[in-house]
Amino acid sequence: MFERHPGGERAVIVQLDFGEDSVADRLDEVRLLARSAGALVCATIEGKRSFPDSATYAGKGKVREIADAVALHRADVVIFNHALSPAQERNLERAVQCRVIDRTSLILDIFAQRAQSSDGKLQVELAQLDHLATRLVRGWTHLERQKGGIGLRGPGETQLETDRRLLGKRVKLLRERLRRLERQREVQGRSRLRNDVLAVSLVGYTNAGKSTLFNALTHADAYAADQLFATLDTTSRKLWVGDAGHVVISDTVGFIRDLPHELVAAFRATLEATSQADLLLHVVDAASPIREEQRQEVEKVLEEIGARAVRQIVVLNKLDLTELPPAIERDEYGNIARIRLSARRGDGLELLRQALAEAARGKNRGDCLKTTGAASCPSGSMESEPP
Repeated sequence: MFERHPGGERAVIVQLDFGEDSVADRLDEVRLLARSAGALVCATIEGKRSFPDSATYAGKGKVREIADAVALHRADVVIFNHALSPAQERNLERAVQCRVIDRTSLILDIFAQRAQSSDGKLQVELAQLDHLATRLVRGWTHLERQKGGIGLRGPGETQLETDRRLLGKRVKLLRERLRRLERQREVQGRSRLRNDVLAVSLVGYTNAGKSTLFNALTHADAYAADQLFATLDTTSRKLWVGDAGHVVISDTVGFIRDLPHELVAAFRATLEATSQADLLLHVVDAASPIREEQRQEVEKVLEEIGARAVRQIVVLNKLDLTELPPAIERDEYGNIARIRLSARRGDGLELLRQALAEAARGKNRGDCLKTTGAASCPSGSMESEPP
């Protein structure tokens, strides 16, 4: 119905305020998400409501405002930075005469663009199909039943039922393939344990600088960019840390607030590898004004995938955007709790290598790396923050 404009789809963003904190930060984040998906943000619609409208989420007046913006800017898509029901999406599309997607669909689209490995593509497809299953009716509003005629007479099954059945078969196949991949990872994990090599995973909010830090440590060429979800597929490299030998360090997908449940479920095989690590380097953007909120969002996902008990060292990255010097901070038990550094400039990287060597020597001695309680192996704290 609408032509795609050269250079990317033109998007109208909708952000409503229901009395939540950090609405401006949420708006900045969805703009970056849209740009990461390849869209050109041509208008932003904001508003306040006490609760979502059951039919259109935004209410009649706001929907008319969105429709006017779509017509004025010849937009290709309207992006709601909220979770919409299938019925709300259909009602909005009829009202604004433009494709409408929600936050979940936007993040799924970015993941679909970024997946490179075979297992990454499988996991993204599974997440998309799970999300699509509740929205199938939108594609068949013109075909309530299969048409009769020569070669078209069937058992009387509706087109929608046929499509759901085929989708169910595909989902079953994908889940079986992912289970096989998970079993392969378990075998690889047992082999690593036999070799007694320290396994380290980089975790953190998306765009915190994990891939830049990974490249700086390992001299790898993992894709790093100032965009959300620049890294999707897990990459692992060996890192020599002096007399402590080698450690295996892995760069993983970044987390984000309101991470779609479909993604967490589909990527469980990849994310569970984080829970099998000996040590997590929780990378935090030290220059972000909402770093504490971002840290808490990461902790929520770690809890969901069973990785909350793994010992953490908090890495305060991007010190080149602050005036703080590189440093190591220890807790009351003498364990390294936080490291301040700049992965882009390389300041403080040697401190991180020292911390990894210390952790590797502890593993070789059989010291505790998995936290069993705050008194035995506490994880890093964020009580004091950089300015």
